[in-house]
This record gives sequence, C-alpha cells and structure tokens, in this order.
Amino acid sequence: MALAESKPNLSHLQVSELVKRLFGLTPSQIHPLPSYDDQNFHLVVSEDDEYVLKVMNTEDSQNPTLLELQTHAMTFLHERGLPAQTVLPATSGQVMSLVDIDCGFGRQKYLVRLLTYLPGTTIAKVPCSPQILYEAGKMAAKMDAVLQEMEHPQLHVLQREKFIWSLSNIPLLEPYLHLMDGDPVQPVVKSVIQQYKTCIQPKLGSFRKCINHGDFNDHNILVQPDDSTSYKISGILDFGDMSSGYYVFELAITIMYMMIENPTPLDVGRDVLAGWESVIPLNEAERDALYLLVLCRFCQSLVVARHTVVQQPENKDYLMITTKTGIRHLCRLWELGKEAVERRWFQNAAQCPGKE
Repeated sequence: MALAESKPNLSHLQVSELVKRLFGLTPSQIHPLPSYDDQNFHLVVSEDDEYVLKVMNTEDSQNPTLLELQTHAMTFLHERGLPAQTVLPATSGQVMSLVDIDCGFGRQKYLVRLLTYLPGTTIAKVPCSPQILYEAGKMAAKMDAVLQEMEHPQLHVLQREKFIWSLSNIPLLEPYLHLMDGDPVQPVVKSVIQQYKTCIQPKLGSFRKCINHGDFNDHNILVQPDDSTSYKISGILDFGDMSSGYYVFELAITIMYMMIENPTPLDVGRDVLAGWESVIPLNEAERDALYLLVLCRFCQSLVVARHTVVQQPENKDYLMITTKTGIRHLCRLWELGKEAVERRWFQNAAQCPGKE
C-alpha cells in the first residue's frame, strides 16, 4: 500500500500550469475529486469542454506498463460501446506524461493523464432501486466479458500477486489486523480470513478466469435518468484496481458496494445477481463461494481503510466512507449465515423486480 508521501498534493496553481504546459489548455474552473491514493481534478475549460486530470501516486507512477494497460482497457471498452472514459494525448502526442513536481515532500515524479469527462451522477447519490441494481450487475458482467477479449503484449502485468485489493490475496490483510485491536468486529474479520483460506483458496481453480475492473463501487458508476422511473449507466470510472481475477470476484465486489447506502441491503444481492446472470450465469463453485467473497470484500475495505487513515489522517472522511455502514453490514451477514443469505439472494433472483 502506498505511503502517505506518495500521494500527490498539487495546488490549483500547479494544476493550472501543468495543464497549460502539457495540453495547451487553460482551465477556468478546477474542482478536486475524491481519491484513495492519487489526485483527481475536474477541469472546466469552456461550456463544452470538460476533462478529468489524474495525477498518479509516486508508487504507481513507477509502473507505467500497468497504467498503459488501464488506459488500453478503457479505450477497448469505449470502442465496444461501454461508457468508459478515454485518454486525451498531450501536445507531444503522449497519453501519459511523467512530471517532476514538489508537492511538499521534495521533488518527485508523477504520471499524469487527461481523461474525457463523463456526464451523470454516481449511483451513491440516487435512489438505489431494484432496476438500477439489476443494471449494475448486468454492466459488471458485460464489462468483464469484454475485457476478457482484450489483447495486449503485457497482460501478464495484471497478475499483481501482492496487490492487497485483489480477492485472490485476502491473507495479505493479516499483518494489518492489529489496527483493529479492541474493535468488536476484529474476531469476525479474522474468522472470514480463515474461512477464505479453508473454503476459497483450494477451489480457485474451479472459478472462471477473467480481467477484473476490481472496484465497481457506487462512486465509480455514473447514471443518468432513462425515463421518469429508471436510470441507465452513463459512466464507468477508475480502473486503478484492475487485475487478473475471476468473474465471481467482480460480482462479489459489486454486491458489497451496492449494499453500502441501500436501505434494504440484504436484498441487494438478489437484484445484482439477477442482472449479472442475465449475461454470465454462475457455475456451482462460484455460487457456493459468493457469500464468503462478499464478506471478504467488506474485510478488505475495513482493514485497508484503517491502515490508510494512519497514513492520510487528513483524508479520513473519504477513506472511511465504507466503514460507516460496512461494519454493520458485515456483522449482519455473518450473523445470518451462509444458508440464510444465499436463500435470500438465489431463490429470489429469478423473480427480481428489476429483471427485464
């Protein structure tokens, strides 16, 4: 995980000068956007010209191949009709620029990209109906199915064997569990990790492989009204957690994040699952693992957030967004148990109100 000093901290003046130098643009408005490890800005150049500037942390900036793959994936999805951002080249023709800037930690190098600005509102800010949950599940499956067709000479870089956000790497959470000492949820997190080792790791070979977006959450999905009663997905954001994985991982991640702000969180799995299975029906091993994988993603979010707050206390409000309700949801799912939750998700998915 990135150290505190690795996150960029550009001033608006530095952003303005950077954008003019690299892209020949003079923004009239610069609005910061929330981010975990990087720094993002919404730039308004004119009424019809808006962009997103992404300044990567110094750690990821040392891995340009990974960022190139993320950029390639976004373009690949966009060309196939999915609402992903595309990257705009600098005046030099480069799609990524390595810049040397002092953000308060001495001069460091940061990779910079300028992306198209997509219209819409995050799912987190709209009433989360069964219809939009169904659409989220369907889009997640379509996205992974398209990404699996992607070719690139450096695809092996997406293995990311020590990436703590990959659901393949749940045991990597263990060195950080001391940050939860005294917290009543700590024993639940420990038990989930142990069950992962016992019930998931030995069966990974039964899951179908794919490339995961890895962070299909309620702040990374944009929606627009489709009519008076429904929404359509208008944007897929943030490919920073993309990695090689399995289809069921993406589904678990989507269910977990869609639960966060939902007033009836236990029904979320039903609606997201119905949308997902309209594109990619699960096999038996994937269905059996889904409940525990959702718990694992809650654990990842809670543990990594605790660690990152220690590193970035000034960013606490954003970093702890999931924690506010995540602990409650994790404990509730754990108390209900696998059989009861699966019955609620799987037996009702066929009658999902959002299903077409």
